[in-house]
Amino acid sequence: MTRGRCGGRAPALAFLLLALTLAAVPARGALFDDDEARKRIEVLRQRVDQIEQRLAATEGTLKSQGLVDLLRDIEQLKQDIAALRGQQEVLTYELEQAQKRQRDLYLDLDGRLRKLEAAAGGGGAAASPPAADAGAAGPGAPGPGSPGAPARAPASVTDIGSEQRAYDAALDQFKSGSYAAAIASFQQFVRAYPKSPLAPSAMYWAGNAQYAQRDFRGSIATQRQLIATYPDSQKVPDALLNIASCQTELKESAAARRTLEDLVVRFPSSEAAAKARQRLGR
Repeated sequence: MTRGRCGGRAPALAFLLLALTLAAVPARGALFDDDEARKRIEVLRQRVDQIEQRLAATEGTLKSQGLVDLLRDIEQLKQDIAALRGQQEVLTYELEQAQKRQRDLYLDLDGRLRKLEAAAGGGGAAASPPAADAGAAGPGAPGPGSPGAPARAPASVTDIGSEQRAYDAALDQFKSGSYAAAIASFQQFVRAYPKSPLAPSAMYWAGNAQYAQRDFRGSIATQRQLIATYPDSQKVPDALLNIASCQTELKESAAARRTLEDLVVRFPSSEAAAKARQRLGR
């Protein structure tokens, strides 16, 4: 009897142990899955922390150095753009006026030569001196056919040529960026040829060279001198526009606006006035 009961308990006990073993397997699997998930979450959290640390470091760098340097660079670029805009305006105007100025000079030269030829020819009489010199011509005076007769013509041509060469040399210095040399050359030109038709342009370019050197006060003084000395010059509107640009660079916004408004009123049909209207927002 005892053996039979023991024999009956053994299979039941074995079955119970097997059932407990099978029940424990899913529990261990679930426990494993939870641990793996927690590990992955921890890894992600660490990566997020690292990214946040890098972001904070980047923001700190930008606030302490990067933004300051960036703003400084932007301000410098704005100043450079303003200077280049001023140079572009004057160079564009000079390009438009170059052919006209050249034609005027050639016409003037041609007119002078024709007058000299007419005076030397005496109205077609090759052997007779000009009427204005008839009373003064004596036996020793050179005739129109002699080597000394046309001496004044080359002198006039030389004067015009020297003016043009001096002006062109100064303008080349400006275009090459040699602003200090250009200022000196243009000022020397005005002193040497104050009555030259190129004198207002020389003074105007001297002022623009000062603008390019960021000598805004000096540029304003030069342009105002141009306006006072040559009030009828075609360069006056452009000189006013340049003055307004200098005042803008000096943060004198109200003065710049008054200058632009004066330009529009005094020279409404000029190209400079059109640019002034754009700046005024009209």
